[in-house]
Amino acid sequence: MTFNRFKVLTFDIVGTLIDFETGILNAFRDIGGKSSEHLTDDQIFSPYVAARAKYLGRYTDIMRDVYLHVARELKLPETEVAANHFQASILTWPAFKDSCDALKQLRQRFRLVAMTNSDRVHYSSYAQTLGDPFHDSVTLDEGRFAKPDHRFFFYTLGRLSASGYKQDEILHVAQSQYHDMGVGRELGYAICWIERRMGKQGFGGHPHPGTVTKPDYHFGTVRELAEAVERE
Repeated sequence: MTFNRFKVLTFDIVGTLIDFETGILNAFRDIGGKSSEHLTDDQIFSPYVAARAKYLGRYTDIMRDVYLHVARELKLPETEVAANHFQASILTWPAFKDSCDALKQLRQRFRLVAMTNSDRVHYSSYAQTLGDPFHDSVTLDEGRFAKPDHRFFFYTLGRLSASGYKQDEILHVAQSQYHDMGVGRELGYAICWIERRMGKQGFGGHPHPGTVTKPDYHFGTVRELAEAVERE
């Protein structure tokens, strides 16, 4: 399979382009101080994943509750100040080092569309961090149902179809096997897995997908995807 048939790249944001795992770990260790010094990455990720499954909805509305859930589990400060600190910190999650330049390069050839479970407030912050590379974006506020719900993909496809793009002209690019790869394959999309955790054990801050979906394309970074397109 080549890239020639694609006109649109739809991108997951958090985990694929934005390094949320580093953001989460830094925030909990900053807030927890000495109480968090002994905690491994997986000890933080485990209650975080459980909390995200429990508290659904807009990042703007739920991340304080997510913090307090994790804090109770790990015996970290359970104060309103700490919860607000964590809520604010998600606006400053960093981009992966390759994301900005790779997106700029890919934008020269494809229409770039963000597909994110973030709400519009947080997506706007991440878009700015990434250099505002997207021609269009669909957040939880528009899609109403978070990935891996099929309805999020249906909404985005309808939006693209209204602009004249067909499904077989779209390549969906994402890190999460749970949120993107499995449902993308099930719905008949061409899919590209950016395996940010390549070489690491487990699924980190993502839920376990049950089974790992084999993608059409597989890279460790978005830069590798951009380089593959350039070579072709």
